[in-house]
Amino acid sequence: MTSRGGGEIPGLAAGRVWAVTRFPYLASGLFGAQVLAQPGIGTVAVDDSWRLHADPELTAGWTAAELGSVLVHHVSHLLRAHGERAGVAGVTSDDATAWVRGADAEINDDLVEAGLALPGRPVLPADLGAPPGLLAEQYFVPAQQRDPQDADLDCGSGADGQGRPWDGTGQSGLSPWQAQLLCRQVAQDCVRHAKEPGTVPAGLLRWAEQVLQPEVDWRRVLAAELRRAVADTAGAVDYSYRRPSRRASVAGPVVLPALRRPVPEVAVVCDTS
Repeated sequence: MTSRGGGEIPGLAAGRVWAVTRFPYLASGLFGAQVLAQPGIGTVAVDDSWRLHADPELTAGWTAAELGSVLVHHVSHLLRAHGERAGVAGVTSDDATAWVRGADAEINDDLVEAGLALPGRPVLPADLGAPPGLLAEQYFVPAQQRDPQDADLDCGSGADGQGRPWDGTGQSGLSPWQAQLLCRQVAQDCVRHAKEPGTVPAGLLRWAEQVLQPEVDWRRVLAAELRRAVADTAGAVDYSYRRPSRRASVAGPVVLPALRRPVPEVAVVCDTS
């Protein structure tokens, strides 16, 4: 199958089919990510624009299960905003490998048990001497000594927030608002599939519920706005400098406020999604 951006990624179609068959709740993310062939980079890496850069020579020897697993793994980095979280955690280029180990442990903890078949030896919480079920921030140890087996551990800027030379190549990816909508769609799919117990890993389901649960209670915001509007219109008039007074022409250099009667505007929006 030919990937967008030029070149060929051997077995891409078969890998996607394998991934969607075993992780149907991630289908929107798997097909929403743009796969680009990047010969010579020696890795498979993702950026925050939902573009997956893959070296065809590296992926040529992978099975459909391995390629599909890598797609699931990298899409999971984007869904969990590991690149953005790395910036908040203060990750530098010296700490990038240690952060990716923690981010991989957060992902693999759930998905390996669900059937993920990554090439090589995936990083698990036990490899870091930590219990399962934690977040990348809890697995992350700054300035941690590198494991020789992780010499080629490079999941891209979408995993550690550190820019790569190939990030600006190829077609433009998703904008921030498009990426946010795609994440919400995947979260909704996870919650819907979770109605049948045991179908969605617990960590992924916890992520989906956090994404769909609003951080701000809209009821409180609406009530506060209504109270403010009612209080603002109580009484006949109020003074405001937003418009000049009708007596400004006879007041000379003195700026006079105008009288106003605030009238709130009410808009009703119905979300049918």
